[in-house]
Amino acid sequence: MTTREPPRGADRRWVRRSIRLALLFLAVLGLAGGTGLWWRFARGGDLDLSAAEARSPIVLDRHGTLLRPFATADGRWRLPLAPTAVDPRYLAMLMAYEDRRFAHHPGIDPAALLRAAGQWLRAGRIVSGGSTLSMQVARLVEPRAERSLGAKLRQMRRAIELERRLGKEGVLRLYLALAPYGGPVEGARAASLAYFGHEPGRLSLAEAALLVALPQAPETRRPDRFPEAAKRARDRVLDRAAARGVVRRDEAEAAKAEPVPRQRRPFPMLAAHAAEAALAQAPARPVHRLTIEARLQASLEALAAERIAALGPGLSTAILVIDNPTGEVRAHVGSAGYLDASRSGAIDMAGALRSPGSALKPFVYALAFESGLAHPETLIEDRPSRFGASYAPENFDQTFQGTVTARRALQMSLNVPAVELLDLVGPARFIARLRAGGAAIALPRDAAPGLPVALGGLGITLADLARLYAGLARGGLVPDLVRRRDADPPPPRDLPRIAEGVAAWYVADTLRGTPPPENALPNRIAYKTGTSYGYRDAWAVGFDRRITVAVWVGRPDGASVPGLVGRLAAAPILFDAFARYGGEPEPVAAPRDALVTTTAGLPPPLRHIRRDAPKVAGEAPGAPLRIAYPPDGARVDVGLGEGAPAGLALKALGGTLPLTWMVNSLPLPEASRRQAEWQPDGAGFARISVMDATGASDSVVVRLE
Repeated sequence: MTTREPPRGADRRWVRRSIRLALLFLAVLGLAGGTGLWWRFARGGDLDLSAAEARSPIVLDRHGTLLRPFATADGRWRLPLAPTAVDPRYLAMLMAYEDRRFAHHPGIDPAALLRAAGQWLRAGRIVSGGSTLSMQVARLVEPRAERSLGAKLRQMRRAIELERRLGKEGVLRLYLALAPYGGPVEGARAASLAYFGHEPGRLSLAEAALLVALPQAPETRRPDRFPEAAKRARDRVLDRAAARGVVRRDEAEAAKAEPVPRQRRPFPMLAAHAAEAALAQAPARPVHRLTIEARLQASLEALAAERIAALGPGLSTAILVIDNPTGEVRAHVGSAGYLDASRSGAIDMAGALRSPGSALKPFVYALAFESGLAHPETLIEDRPSRFGASYAPENFDQTFQGTVTARRALQMSLNVPAVELLDLVGPARFIARLRAGGAAIALPRDAAPGLPVALGGLGITLADLARLYAGLARGGLVPDLVRRRDADPPPPRDLPRIAEGVAAWYVADTLRGTPPPENALPNRIAYKTGTSYGYRDAWAVGFDRRITVAVWVGRPDGASVPGLVGRLAAAPILFDAFARYGGEPEPVAAPRDALVTTTAGLPPPLRHIRRDAPKVAGEAPGAPLRIAYPPDGARVDVGLGEGAPAGLALKALGGTLPLTWMVNSLPLPEASRRQAEWQPDGAGFARISVMDATGASDSVVVRLE
């Protein structure tokens, strides 16, 4: 009987199978007891995570919305992302596709390694690598070009170290930040913004699957370069997710029909100028949180671009929105388009010195009201006038209105009455008040203040002008601008004052009646416009109790733009900005001691400003008018802590009778002689003024205790 030999091919298959089983057995032994080999090949220094933990500096709005990220020092976009801030379906697909036992293994998955070894033995080639997410993070933390057994063992050791040191959430956080997505884009957040244009907190199934697929081969699957390869890889992720029950099959098929993005989107760049300033202020800080509201900022940036495009080439605009109660900057538009070189968009015009035109007139009136020289219903002459030897101001329309109230003169922005009042209060005192309010005023060639400053003959920034107007809305107290939510609050201090409370309300009430532009309703906000000499700058600043909005329009290079007028160019932007802020405008509340009356109800010296009256106190014929008691700056004890306060004696010297005594812009009844008495109603500062029959005046400020 002869023995039949097995076929030679079967014999070879049996030999190969035996070899693979032997190798598999050796692999199991190696995993179970290869500790000495492990430490020999996997030894290395301490784990250094400093480079891996570097992130792109980011600037957030007051609610945590991303305004603008910046690249890392080596030019990469690597944004921080917590696992709780990413769509849970993305994490589920990531685990299903990359590491099903991530929650249970210590960094390496023995079952996955055995499976990979078995697949290699059966197929004769590498089918899957057996790497866990922790091992992938180890490779990203310590990238190595070599592909060897020693490198793989070091990667496995680092994976275990990462798990022990950071825990599962820390490892996942590193993966979400470091996974490559092509070019300089790293991490799921940067990839979601770059390819989908939104944060990864809410992803479609197709988007989540694409984010899972790209890190496997980020350069050959980049959707902006190889969209078909990206789609195939995404669809494989969807198939596996459906096979493992992460998503339904019909959901996966529907997601496959969604196109992949074919180009990268720009990263967010809201409030670009404010973001740059924040980064320059604290370059080592990784996260900057500003007081800006992203929704309002985006709306106003769109408004700026739309309006300036209609006004013509070369022009730009700046818009600031200030929350009056807190001084927080809620929107900062520095230009009509940060990347628009044709409009010098990179220049932050909110901080540029420009001529304000008539936009400073309200503060001239406030100082006159405060000093007891005028009241909103005081009559003033708008006629051809000459001040000094050669200064003869004219109105914008080159006409004159005759006799008008101060209220009407300010609402119509008449030039002669403004210069008349500035002549009365004194230009040097006016400039000193602006600077005391915190505004950095620039005078031409450091010249002494003159009457032209009433019409804009100086330089001021939009930010400073906005602060001064916010002071009017706050009863005269000028707020410090607050730009950061993550900064320590400044130490308490006495805020500067641009006007006394009653005078500030007189101006606010007057400006609320200014005729609005064609796109707005009347009597809703207090506002003032300005146009600089030569049509170089157009301004509009408005406020209610809630907010102050300031707008500048012009060319950043300072060139003249014929026809550029504040009322036509800047005021419509101002009213649109108020509308986009939302809510109903709220007028500034009247102080209880405001004098609301008609011209006839005013004390005689306040009914009309006489052109032949002396312009400043001390120029009256004979003895100059001055307040002898109380002296300016005195602290007067009137017994406020001991029951009913005593009356405060007032005494004036010089001047022409009858006199008019005023306290905080309100006249004292039956007080027309050089001695009078005032009954204080509480502690604090009080401004005491006196005016004689010729219009000469004097004022002091005292503190009552």
